[in-house]
Amino acid sequence: MSIYFTEDHEWIKVDGDNGVVGISPYAAKQLGDVVFVELPEIGREMGKGDEAAVVESVKAASEVYAPVSGEVTEVNAKLEDAPETVNASADDAGWFLKIKISDASELESLMDEAAYKAYCDGL
Repeated sequence: MSIYFTEDHEWIKVDGDNGVVGISPYAAKQLGDVVFVELPEIGREMGKGDEAAVVESVKAASEVYAPVSGEVTEVNAKLEDAPETVNASADDAGWFLKIKISDASELESLMDEAAYKAYCDGL
């Protein structure tokens, strides 16, 4: 399984043509306490960069963008009742959606973990 990051602090863990999408611990920390998550509908087709979900914290509301194009195959419904999971486990249990990747070549424009860490260090 490979993990990639966007400049907007989304991550995608890729296994074959399936991906799991969330926001990075860095993003969760910047947001502060997450109080609400709006998830996409299962079956929705998304293009790379499309709004995939919305996360609201005590500080602000932010969009979560699709790191790649594809179809939503599952959402993390647990976040509706426990949005704080995003803060507690942004890179694991706080995932937002699963996507069937339609264009794997889009992964090439994303950062690996080392590049993302360097990117965050420069912010």
